[in-house]
Amino acid sequence: MTDLGAVITWCDRAGSGTGPVAGMRIGVKDNIDVDGVATTCASRFFDGHVANRDAEVVARLLDAGARITAKLNMAEFAVGVTSQNTAAAVPRNPWDTSRVPGGSSGGSGSAVSAGLVDASLGTDTGGSVRLPASACGVVGLRPTWGAISNDGVFPVSEEFDTVGPMARTVDGVARLFTVLADHPGSAAPTTRRIGVPTTFFTDDVDNGVADAVHAATRVLETLGYDIVPIEIPGVADAQDIVYTIVYSDLAHRHRIRVDRQPELFQPATLERISLGLSISDAQRAAAVRGRTEYRTGLKKVFTDVDVVLTPTMPVDVPRIDGGDDVVAQSRRMGQFSYPWSLHDGPTLAVPVGFHSSSGMPVGMQLTAAAHHEQQLFDMGSRYQAVTDWHTHSPG
Repeated sequence: MTDLGAVITWCDRAGSGTGPVAGMRIGVKDNIDVDGVATTCASRFFDGHVANRDAEVVARLLDAGARITAKLNMAEFAVGVTSQNTAAAVPRNPWDTSRVPGGSSGGSGSAVSAGLVDASLGTDTGGSVRLPASACGVVGLRPTWGAISNDGVFPVSEEFDTVGPMARTVDGVARLFTVLADHPGSAAPTTRRIGVPTTFFTDDVDNGVADAVHAATRVLETLGYDIVPIEIPGVADAQDIVYTIVYSDLAHRHRIRVDRQPELFQPATLERISLGLSISDAQRAAAVRGRTEYRTGLKKVFTDVDVVLTPTMPVDVPRIDGGDDVVAQSRRMGQFSYPWSLHDGPTLAVPVGFHSSSGMPVGMQLTAAAHHEQQLFDMGSRYQAVTDWHTHSPG
């Protein structure tokens, strides 16, 4: 297979434990510290920066017997949904190397899909685990916010950042979560009702995506779940609320770099970070209030249904040369992931088939109330027990 540009640095740190991930080859996104290995965040700013300790998530994996074998490519400073804005090699999708692997954890999705590692860690702020998982045909989890430590992880926005695992199967992701989480979550309540928001299946959703997700919904119905149409209060404003907070935080974090050495940024990174320079404190405060209102509305949703199902992306996986409008492409690809970043609970991205025209993977998102990861694992595992999409590998 053509070099996928998934790996920035190969390494080999063998754990000593005998836990549930013993012997697994795990790659970690290059904004997660591994002692003695460079952490570049795929940026020229951090060229040659070597970590002097393990991130908490890496230490947990090693204690449970995992092997850390690679630092994985990403969008520079985890800013971007295609991972093309990297100072390392251009990352590619193993299903079609002319297409993006998603982002910002593009190397994490690509490496698992191609079998370069058994599992990986990414980070998710606005969709950066779920989008690569969907684009590369693997499983990815955005856990309950705060369930997994971010210690030793270079931040984007502490309001939304979380480490998230990826693997080929739901069961693989569940094993990783039990190791990574401080408290693996509540026992799974009985799941009966799956809500499908009408606003996520409109005319602007690609037909190949909608068909695959509708087919998955029918499979879940045959497993005994009730499928009910729902509305998500305030969902039309969710993406803008996340963007306002995240871009404001990015501008604050990188202001000195923007002022002193803007030429070191990848152009697409600089364009997105610069959007935050004009966001006022009042605008950010209004967005924070909007987040509170949105979460209040979601609490009502999760009293009516147990899990919410949506597509992961509304579009087919874009080509690497698919356009120059970075912001527009980001908004479009993240249209369905950002609303669940505003939620404080978990979302699981699961492969559900292949696009009828391009042959690229398609994924669904399953979302539950905070600390109900096990509910998603149980449902996802039942789905994978009667389907074989997760067993397919790129040629």
